[in-house]
Amino acid sequence: MLTIAFSTLRTRMVSFAGTFLALALGAALMAAMGQVLATTVGSPERGPQRYASAPVVVVPDDRLRVEGHLGETSAPLAEPRGLPASLAGRFPDAVADRVFAAQLAGGPAAVGRPWSASRTAPQRLVEGGAPAGPREIVVSGGARVGDLVRVVTAQGAKPYTVVGVTTAPGTVFFSDAEAARLSSRIDALALWLPPQEVRAAVGSTARVLTGQDRALLDPTRDSDEQARNNAGTIVGIAAGFAVFIAIFVVSSTFAFAVVQRRREFALLRTVGATAGQVRRMLYGEAGIVAVIAAATGAVIGRFLAGPILDWLVGLGMAPSWLVPSTDIWPSVVAFTTGVVVALAGVALAAGRAGRVRPADAMREVAVEPRAMTWGRWVVGAAVVGTALVSMAVSAIGDPAGATNNKSFMPIVMLLVAGAGILAPALVRPVTRLLAAPMDHLRGAGGTLVPAAAVASARQTAAIAAPVLIAVGLAAALLGGAAMTDTVKAAAQAAPVRADYLVLPTGGAGLDRQLVERLRALPGVDVAVTAPTSLYTLEGDAVLIQRPAEAVDPARLPAVLDVALTAGSFADLDDDGIIVSETWEMRLGATAKVWRADGSKAALKVVGLLGADAPADSYITRAHARSAPTAVAYLKLRPGTSPAAVRAALEGAVSGHNARAVTKANWVAEAGDRRGSASRLGLLVVLGIILAYAAIALVNTLLMAASGRTAERGTLRLLGATHGQVLRYAAGEALLVVAIGVVLAAGVAAVSLAGLWASLVQLAGPVSISLPWSSVAAVAGGCAFLGVLASIVPALRCPR
Repeated sequence: MLTIAFSTLRTRMVSFAGTFLALALGAALMAAMGQVLATTVGSPERGPQRYASAPVVVVPDDRLRVEGHLGETSAPLAEPRGLPASLAGRFPDAVADRVFAAQLAGGPAAVGRPWSASRTAPQRLVEGGAPAGPREIVVSGGARVGDLVRVVTAQGAKPYTVVGVTTAPGTVFFSDAEAARLSSRIDALALWLPPQEVRAAVGSTARVLTGQDRALLDPTRDSDEQARNNAGTIVGIAAGFAVFIAIFVVSSTFAFAVVQRRREFALLRTVGATAGQVRRMLYGEAGIVAVIAAATGAVIGRFLAGPILDWLVGLGMAPSWLVPSTDIWPSVVAFTTGVVVALAGVALAAGRAGRVRPADAMREVAVEPRAMTWGRWVVGAAVVGTALVSMAVSAIGDPAGATNNKSFMPIVMLLVAGAGILAPALVRPVTRLLAAPMDHLRGAGGTLVPAAAVASARQTAAIAAPVLIAVGLAAALLGGAAMTDTVKAAAQAAPVRADYLVLPTGGAGLDRQLVERLRALPGVDVAVTAPTSLYTLEGDAVLIQRPAEAVDPARLPAVLDVALTAGSFADLDDDGIIVSETWEMRLGATAKVWRADGSKAALKVVGLLGADAPADSYITRAHARSAPTAVAYLKLRPGTSPAAVRAALEGAVSGHNARAVTKANWVAEAGDRRGSASRLGLLVVLGIILAYAAIALVNTLLMAASGRTAERGTLRLLGATHGQVLRYAAGEALLVVAIGVVLAAGVAAVSLAGLWASLVQLAGPVSISLPWSSVAAVAGGCAFLGVLASIVPALRCPR
């Protein structure tokens, strides 16, 4: 049968072209994604940057260590606590480095450091000299020597003269005395001494870092790790979808081929071929195509890894310093997976081909005897039922989990798969619905086009399947993302009473001088919040880091509607705390906590937050230590002129690296940022899906066209013109695409309705919104490809 498989491949090159492309693309994507994954996981750690020239660095212990009944437990500190001055006195030749927020007004994010710390990294002055006076600075960009600039620090905005320009990125250097005035905390000691000598002098009071460990202090370390994780997530999702869609394309292609070649298989059975031999022939065809396609894709994928990695770096989803991997295992895995996917995809089609009876060789009509088998009904109902049950469980038991794409995507995929399995049963009613307006058309087209679709429901369903995948997933995933973004934005805005918000434009927060200016504005109530952390010991065994908001309790209720089930903000003072239900504490209890810098405190619970509270706990500013002010809320008092307040706000924030926005604009901006972040990953996934869908659609239409040459010749003999045949072909393609769009609309409607049932419990009534332009573009692309793939073969219709 392998010889026959080779022969059928030679005579049916068009039929197997789509399968070859799908498998080659899948293998290429898997090889490329595997190569990128190997790069992100196996790339060596980035070398030290901030302290590259200092062989030894002494830093404070950055972990909170607590002794419980079961031994010591620890957790990373949210705020640095600094080195004691006595330790710095032991090393008179050390560089005492202080790292604090400092940014040129209107300039990029930067940090301030003493000029002596410029020795700790290989950097140089490109212009000017070192800062000597208290009002002199050296910058890395944004100004030239001699310029008078405003520098914003935690204390406020003050003028400084630029006396030098350095190559150190994102740094403003002050004189050592000025840096000590701006930040009394010593963050690190850079030394050029033997490590053993330093460790002996330091003891257990601090940590001594050498070698690669010095990279732990680099400012980009957290963002680099986040970028690594993002790249791995995107790669994993893309590879998973590549496998899923490849199986779908291969299985639909061979299922379509079995329908077209039913008489051929029956003839083989008539001349003595067994059912097993027919199945082996199909496996042989799939195996031959898979080996060649997977090998081709595995080779191409190695060359695609570099551009994909560069693209992720450009999007900020992978660090730029990664070293491309040269491992061979991604290509081997891609090749093996491609072959396995092909054989798995052809399994059902091979089983159906083996069940063809010899008597079917006498059939000369193309009408399918039965569109659906009992097995197909059972499998389709089970898949759809699983999706519906999952939606119900999510809506009842975990409505908040529905906002996670990782939970929503599998449900949508199940619905798409179930609709594809049940599609032959839906073709006839959908076709009749769509064909109703065609009854009034002149000529025979209004009758022939829908009749052909109804007569071969399985074939029509197989051609509509790629449209179902493309349009259904685009509508459901993009629509679901829009709905969840709306709910998150509504939840974020619900407790805010303020009319204006003042937000920092850099990473330094709002400085004290600006906060005092805002509080001095007439006719407004102003409250500020500073995010920090608290630690609690759970069960005397585990330290739990909890987010907390440091606030002014007397001012906060005027700008934020924070629901309390017990207690009051009026009772919150430096000895109290307001906690959420996750703390599992009662009113009046004493909470033993550790602050963000590791200092211990015992706070009385003076309030209990409701379930929808915007924070986990509230404390006073006395416990925030060095936490920067993140936002200022401004509420206009009755009778205050909004225009006057707006003008005063613009003047107050000028030169402080901050901006004032209305509540509506703040909500819109937050939604846009959240939406762009969530859509980025979805667009990557949808791009892969659309590529596969286009291949499958064109392939099935070309296969269908190759089997209908004689039929179109008969139409010419009956008097149809060449133009009429082309119009019939285009009409059939448009009808099939329309059927796929209707099925996709059903999938999107069910999935979004299930999502709505979950979201409505979180935020009340939610509007179901669809990205109509994107969905219309996908549907239009399918229609264009469908018409093109149908008309081109019809151009060669015999005369």
